[in-house]
Amino acid sequence: MMQQPDAASITSMLVGWANGEQECLHALVPVVQQELHRIARNLMRKERSGHTLQTTAVVNEAYLRLIQQNEMSWQNRAHFFAVAARLMRQILVDYARQNGAQKRGGARLQVPMEEALLFSPAKSAELVALDEALKKLTVIKPRLTEIVELRYFGGLNVDEAAEVLKVHPNTVIRDWALAKAWLKRELEQP
Repeated sequence: MMQQPDAASITSMLVGWANGEQECLHALVPVVQQELHRIARNLMRKERSGHTLQTTAVVNEAYLRLIQQNEMSWQNRAHFFAVAARLMRQILVDYARQNGAQKRGGARLQVPMEEALLFSPAKSAELVALDEALKKLTVIKPRLTEIVELRYFGGLNVDEAAEVLKVHPNTVIRDWALAKAWLKRELEQP
């Protein structure tokens, strides 16, 4: 059985990729694919059952967006996965908005009835509302939004989020609690 590379090896591959070494990208893809699928599954688990967007499609779209990040200076493995989680969140929000627009008659498409029944406007509306709330929170306290993205969407633990943000883990714990309270209040407003 092949041993998984450690965080330092992944960081080294990310730095090589950022420096234009394509062989580092090719070595990195199979290594990070499992973790990207875990992040996508985590995000999809929070979606309604029967979501028409599949985990693999989310990973593939995120991968395409990640390889277009030419100017990205990857700090480390956690930073890479944080960016991946943010991209996946945006993919799901874009998908929810697109489906919401279609529901209201924009870009009318013929959709088979069984597929139309899988679309849950309530879940998509919740995701769009969460995205709007996070945009408001970014204006007030950008770090709180980053912590939500890292912890909720990226599945990073406190220490990994602290590493990405270059803060103490206690700061992450405190800000995570503050962000959850703020979002709860914001999302419960009529």
